Amino acid sequence: MISKVAMAKDYYELLGVSRSATEDEIKRAYRKLARQLHPDVNGGNPENEALFKEVTLAYETLKDPEKRNRYDHFGSEGARGPTMDGFATGLGDIFEAFFGGSPFGGNSNRSTTRRGDDLEIALQLAFEEAVFGAQKEVTVKSHLTCETCGGNGSRVGTHPSKCSECGGSGQIRRVRQSILGQVVTTNACPKCDGSGEEILTPCPECRGEGRKIAERTVNVDVPAGVDDGMKLRIPHAGGAAWRGGISGDLYVSLRVIPHPSFERAGNDLILHLHIPLTQAALGVELDIDTLDGQEHITVAPGTQSGHVFRIKGKGAPTIRGRGRGDLHISITVDTPTNMSKEQTQLLYQFAGLRGEEVSNPNEGGLLHKIRTSFA
Repeated sequence: MISKVAMAKDYYELLGVSRSATEDEIKRAYRKLARQLHPDVNGGNPENEALFKEVTLAYETLKDPEKRNRYDHFGSEGARGPTMDGFATGLGDIFEAFFGGSPFGGNSNRSTTRRGDDLEIALQLAFEEAVFGAQKEVTVKSHLTCETCGGNGSRVGTHPSKCSECGGSGQIRRVRQSILGQVVTTNACPKCDGSGEEILTPCPECRGEGRKIAERTVNVDVPAGVDDGMKLRIPHAGGAAWRGGISGDLYVSLRVIPHPSFERAGNDLILHLHIPLTQAALGVELDIDTLDGQEHITVAPGTQSGHVFRIKGKGAPTIRGRGRGDLHISITVDTPTNMSKEQTQLLYQFAGLRGEEVSNPNEGGLLHKIRTSFA
């Protein structure tokens, strides 16, 4: 048996099966040969190992209907090449252009499995809804399955009939003579448009389409942790397909309203906290309003602008994961303005005690000096 395999070049001959062999016959033949040729059984014999690889390649090719079809048309080189898909597609396009169909048993431009349109809609979220998640509703105007006929396109009490042109297959096969010989092409049936069915008595509500345009409400489950610009996909919530096919998908584009106090940085939240000079210099105990409620922080004496307090686990949740980001409280020290005369005098005294040079209020500014020089 091994010598027979060694001399064979055809994949069917390698496996010892006919070209009409079923998938089960091919599998049984491969298992039988694999037990004989496997390196573990033959002590690592190089010749048997090479044969085992060839037999395995033959099996991997013939067990796959698509690869087997390509092998039958183009041989082993066509079946095993990594660019074969593009090659076969290209040939399909050539045959379509010259002969009106594909030589690979299907139509290159149509599919009998119908699918509705994908839809996209924008959804506005509050900042808190994006962080913690929300249940929202959106109104969509699209094709809906006709309730009167249930989507089959026929008047109530009747049913679609098998297409008289294609016999219900949805395809028309034609044999033509060409310079390459006899060519068999397959096209979608023009009468039923590939569905395999024809409507003899159309539904008066949808006129035989099985769908009609209307508005509907779709519930959107917004997960916690989403951010501005993200898209949610809701399978089969898009437009209904023609005559009972698969509905398309609905894509929800999220638009998050900016928060007056908080910013997003990935899963972290940033709060910019302004405090007066006195609190920064002398220190203070503060209760801060966060998205989770109040948090207590201690501002130490001498805190400078730019200092950041980090509160772990108070940021946005991780989508499809565990845990949350952190809350960063960034301090900005505000310089006092619009001070009273008494407050200004106190600051001058404070500067004098610290030996810090400041402007002299009695001398005035540059404008005052210019005015007095012309007096």
